[in-house]
Amino acid sequence: MRARLARDLGYVTAKVGAEAGIFDDDDRILLIRRSDDGCWGLISGYVDPGESPAGTIVREVREEVGLDATIVALVDVFGRRASAVDGPHGTVGILYLCTVAPGAPTLSHETLDARFWDVDAVTDWHKNHLGYARAALAFRRERALRGGEAGCSR
Repeated sequence: MRARLARDLGYVTAKVGAEAGIFDDDDRILLIRRSDDGCWGLISGYVDPGESPAGTIVREVREEVGLDATIVALVDVFGRRASAVDGPHGTVGILYLCTVAPGAPTLSHETLDARFWDVDAVTDWHKNHLGYARAALAFRRERALRGGEAGCSR
């Protein structure tokens, strides 16, 4: 068994995650207070084997806040190196602009709170989620200027 696993390890790659930028009409972003570290962050999660990143974010929004998400656009793809601060694995984060069906967020075992925030009003961000939030907001605003759908979430 050990010999077989050693042959199949292959090249070590980063973990892949997906993040949702969901906004209300006032450009406030939907954030969750995470139960793992108590910080505020975007709804997010690692891609399961055999799952697409887009499928991941739809699943995570449903699991973490009980809402049905629709992906509007791909915002960007981010890389983060492994570090003593961020953990032993490098990550690739795929950020989507999303909308959600009308309804109030509900909490799960992964969330202590969920609400819409002005991006600059949050002081205790989860890891690099402030950067994700700012990128999603800039993308949303640029999309609106180009005449694209801004993506109202409520």
